[in-house]
Amino acid sequence: MEERIISSHLSSVDEETVEFSLRPRYLSEYIGQSRAKENLKVYIEAAKMRRETLDHVLLYGPPGLGKTTLSHIIANELGVQLRTTSGPAIERPGDLAAILTNLQQGDLLFIDEIHRLNRSVEEVLYPAMEDFALDIVIGKGPSARSVRLDLPPFTLVGATTRAGSLSSPLRDRFGVVTRLEYYTEEELTFIVSRSADLLQVTTREEGAHEIARRARGTPRVANRLLKRVRDFVQVQGDGVITPETARDALDRIQVDKLGLDQVDHKLLRSIMEHFRGGPVGLETIAAAIGEESHTVEDVYEPYLLQIGFLQRTPRGRMVTSRCYQHFGVEMPP
Repeated sequence: MEERIISSHLSSVDEETVEFSLRPRYLSEYIGQSRAKENLKVYIEAAKMRRETLDHVLLYGPPGLGKTTLSHIIANELGVQLRTTSGPAIERPGDLAAILTNLQQGDLLFIDEIHRLNRSVEEVLYPAMEDFALDIVIGKGPSARSVRLDLPPFTLVGATTRAGSLSSPLRDRFGVVTRLEYYTEEELTFIVSRSADLLQVTTREEGAHEIARRARGTPRVANRLLKRVRDFVQVQGDGVITPETARDALDRIQVDKLGLDQVDHKLLRSIMEHFRGGPVGLETIAAAIGEESHTVEDVYEPYLLQIGFLQRTPRGRMVTSRCYQHFGVEMPP
């Protein structure tokens, strides 16, 4: 059967412009997360009809699923300015106070990795979220006094990979809590095809699907793999991404049929070969493969758990029979 061509362009493009253009700007352009998208559409329309600010939004889920993209989309749909920062960047209460006092009415403040906010900073955020007010202590000792500054109404969008790490007082102040799920291969194929068109590279439908099936259910990974495949077909091929050229390029960068890369292989083989399949502690695994424990837990484990290669037990991590089958290794007795 003849393969259908998705996109075909030859001219070069500016990388910085491409990076921005790969990100959808409105909900109508956003692929996947249908339930979250439909609900957000209702909340946004209701806020616009009432001429109110949107309630504070918490987006959570594994890395690369579109939390930052959704924050940009929400701002665009509301027609407001987006201010961006991250939890680790706000070290002191004064840092947050400076950000909040510079907001304009209706602005959307996006805080990535919000679970990494200091507790002292969180306490400044509580009245800002609830009452649009900022409590500042002036002076020290017996002469110290508290002054309350009014803030313009704004919307806070927090993003986290660890919703369970948020304190209850902070989590309870979000009116909209949305979990992002892994994408299907069909959804990722659409995303790869759209990105290929924006990157101006000729891509056949089956070639886009080959990239999508190795993308770990994650758009960020899909776009990264697409760019690397594009490099190979432009330098060593005829510039067309086919199933064959996609497989060859992805095999060369050591991404297997399930999307597992070198670190995944190292992690799983370490448990199988050095710890007889587990159980083994997270810190021990991290030390064995030379990665930070939080990187293993946040970046690699979610997908390995999702595909049933890894289990979490009270005693530690264990690989499953499915993992042994994938590597063609016999399970220990």
